[in-house]
Amino acid sequence: MVILVVTSLKGGSAKTTSAAYLGHVFREWGDRVLLVDADPQRSLLRWAQIAGWAITTTALPTAKLHRDLRAITGDRFDAIVIDTPSLDHDRSIVVSTLRVATHVMIPLAPTAIEYDRLATTVDAINGARDLRPDDGPEVAILLTRAAPNAAATAAYRTVLHEDGHRVLKASIGHLQRYTHAYARPIERASASAYGDALEQLLADETIAP
Repeated sequence: MVILVVTSLKGGSAKTTSAAYLGHVFREWGDRVLLVDADPQRSLLRWAQIAGWAITTTALPTAKLHRDLRAITGDRFDAIVIDTPSLDHDRSIVVSTLRVATHVMIPLAPTAIEYDRLATTVDAINGARDLRPDDGPEVAILLTRAAPNAAATAAYRTVLHEDGHRVLKASIGHLQRYTHAYARPIERASASAYGDALEQLLADETIAP
């Protein structure tokens, strides 16, 4: 089972949009998918209800998620995608999700303020490793809200690589398809950049700067 956690330090980083699209990619691939909304604001769950998604979606905003998840899921799913609250608001919940994650995706816009926040997210991921019996999840950064052919995107990709981070080849453009997606159905997710990103994450693909 793949348990993919989407997380970052603060809100506004496209966490919920990314979780929604990634869940739909799994479903279009034929997997049995569960979307978990671990954010007390429950935006992902509300989106699913409004849009009438054909994906099982549940809310589990608790610091005991690492203990409660298996009781809820059993062996009924091939992939679980978890949308988290912002780390600075609900750290205990985020750490709980990191304790069960097989993969972690960090959405990050190529801006100075988001780059500056990254270290705190990475510290939380590394701290959660100490609470696990294994080596912890595979972690990758997904560049979001990226302008096509923008110099800043390439520059931050280079800096992130130099810092030792894994950065996926795919990036998510600053497009209305994503910025205005909330409350709407999601179609052809696997044909979008999110489909490419998920393939690369699971195949352990990165890109050289």
